[in-house]
Amino acid sequence: MRWTLVPSPVDELLIAADEHGLCAVGFQGAARDLPAGERVAVESDPVLCAAAGQLAAYFEGRLTEFSVPLSVHRGSEFERAVWVELARIPYGQTRTYGEIAAAAGSGVDPPGEPGFGAARAVGMACNRNPLPIVVPCHRVVGAGRKLVGFGGGLDRKRFLLELEARVDLERALR
Repeated sequence: MRWTLVPSPVDELLIAADEHGLCAVGFQGAARDLPAGERVAVESDPVLCAAAGQLAAYFEGRLTEFSVPLSVHRGSEFERAVWVELARIPYGQTRTYGEIAAAAGSGVDPPGEPGFGAARAVGMACNRNPLPIVVPCHRVVGAGRKLVGFGGGLDRKRFLLELEARVDLERALR
């Protein structure tokens, strides 16, 4: 695995890639637990360079959909189903934990968690998402569209949702 740190308006981000694509995005704090592998200059790795460029464009309001190749080799069947549903949430929109649970097939309980509760299980899957921002778990909100839960912190979640709302509004007014 190769990794680097990149600046962003929500703090420094750790991005990591393997031979198949981008495999991790981490917020400061998580970035302090640096992964095994080699730290490289972003320019020296095509996947990391693409990811850093796309993240920069996203934060500048120029990119609404990521195209960097992804590589996810972990997660239960349920978590992977949730992550697929997260990737389907359009830019600037939100879905509730319950809506994601229904779309992901809430009959699948996370391993070792029978009867855990579908919406709560989605929250756990979001928390385990290895690619926040790129696989947009920040677009998942609580019942009644309340701002709840985010592994990167509610301030970052609010920032990301406000960024997307502002960009959507600016595009609509052009």
